[in-house]
Amino acid sequence: MNKVSVIIPVYNVEKYLRQCLDSVINQTLQEIEIICIDDGSSDGSWLILEEYASRDYRIRILNQKNAGAGAARNRGLELATGEYLSFLDSDDFFEQNMLELAYAKAKEDDADIVVFRADFYWNNSDYFKPAPWTLQKKRIPAICPFAGTDIMGNPFRAFIGWAWDKLFRTAFIREKGYLFQEQRTSNDLLFVFSAVTDAKRITILDETLAHQRRAISSSLSVTREKSWDCFYYALIALREHLQRVGSFEKFKRDYIDYALHFSLWNINSIKGPAYEKLYNKLKGEWFKELGIEQLNAQDFEVKSEYQQYRYIKRTPFFFYKRLVVIVPIIQKIDSICRYFRDYGMLCTLQYIMGKIKKMVSCKLRRQAAGK
Repeated sequence: MNKVSVIIPVYNVEKYLRQCLDSVINQTLQEIEIICIDDGSSDGSWLILEEYASRDYRIRILNQKNAGAGAARNRGLELATGEYLSFLDSDDFFEQNMLELAYAKAKEDDADIVVFRADFYWNNSDYFKPAPWTLQKKRIPAICPFAGTDIMGNPFRAFIGWAWDKLFRTAFIREKGYLFQEQRTSNDLLFVFSAVTDAKRITILDETLAHQRRAISSSLSVTREKSWDCFYYALIALREHLQRVGSFEKFKRDYIDYALHFSLWNINSIKGPAYEKLYNKLKGEWFKELGIEQLNAQDFEVKSEYQQYRYIKRTPFFFYKRLVVIVPIIQKIDSICRYFRDYGMLCTLQYIMGKIKKMVSCKLRRQAAGK
């Protein structure tokens, strides 16, 4: 039996796919299978998969009509034979010892889920940016393993709803029947947070072992424009799951706090015609449907988020889009203050320096392009 099944959905990533695959086939843990599902790529991704599969017997490749990463991961889940499951996006990459360390930790603590740290790799500047907020130890029990219901801090803020910075016990996932939502974006939120809140044995590996590639991508912007409502359906599906298993009342306040946070992240990071559509939906229906109107200001963790919610509720879109230019400034100040409070001076300085380096790099590229 393979120790780990690594499931990789692939779509039009010929530029980055080799680095992704190399990071997996060169893992120090050798007893693995690698399941790659090509989601209808129109570039050279399939040819690269065929090349790697011909060289490494552990690689299984399949293709399907374009249906999104959620559908591709679900197909990989059906085929997986490993004791544990790992998910990796095809433009990201792992540290060479990630699977060995995560599997050893899983066995040591008999864990349903192992959560480790990740950072962001800025492809344009070859810079790795720490992301301490992706695993917030202050929110979780000091002793591992622990149950999802033991998390006293908000579990939806303690971890991020990504699948690729976690290792999952295959038997646990199949027993519970978890699947990824087959929608274009936010397709892993339901899977991850259902597993986290249901799990009886979660453990932490406090090392940075995965790298998410961050690069300017017009295709990603187009995808988000078309799928601007996916986050809402993910949140609704998560609430329905919590209600079905009887844990919603325990997590209700945390869920609503996170629903506001994730809703605002989406509206603050989208552009084009979808921006006004999303604004009007949140203002007219979705804030109420998500339960946000049930809570008071003191119930929300980040006060600037509640303030923005109030602005949206009170302000027509025509005026809000002019007012909103100051929102990023308020959020940045609030973000720096929370970084300092949660992670101390060193991480705060790294955070600020990362922002400065990114701005300088962008300016130099613009200057070079103008010559």
